[in-house]
Amino acid sequence: MKIMYTAKATSTGGRAGHGATDDGVLDVTLTTPKELGGDGARGTNPEQLFAVGYSACFLGAIKGAARQSKTVIAEDSTVTAEVSFRDRDDGEGYWIQAALQVHLPGLDKATAEDVVRRAHIICPYSEVSRNGFDVTLDVV
Repeated sequence: MKIMYTAKATSTGGRAGHGATDDGVLDVTLTTPKELGGDGARGTNPEQLFAVGYSACFLGAIKGAARQSKTVIAEDSTVTAEVSFRDRDDGEGYWIQAALQVHLPGLDKATAEDVVRRAHIICPYSEVSRNGFDVTLDVV
């Protein structure tokens, strides 16, 4: 498969550290939420970053699905992603789960549901949620 784009980011310090993309556009202080034992310092965390990415990507997929059916999506349409961090059932680690709330003003419920269903097929974050993704581990 052809790779169309690659984002590259490096983190130090884990959940309480720093993360940045190689192009310098994203540069964040990482903090652990109080709910996970952190000190509540100002910063972001991986779940928040995933929620922003998923909500933005899913809205893009909605627009793509709408174009296919010649449906007009209002400029003030929104997708809100809730990403939760939890224990895994096997007790070996952790899991994330997501819930998406989609607001498509101006569309009747049946049309909105059809566009969202098709967007869930198109969106790569949704595909990862269904099937996982390839990871290469390289110790340097």
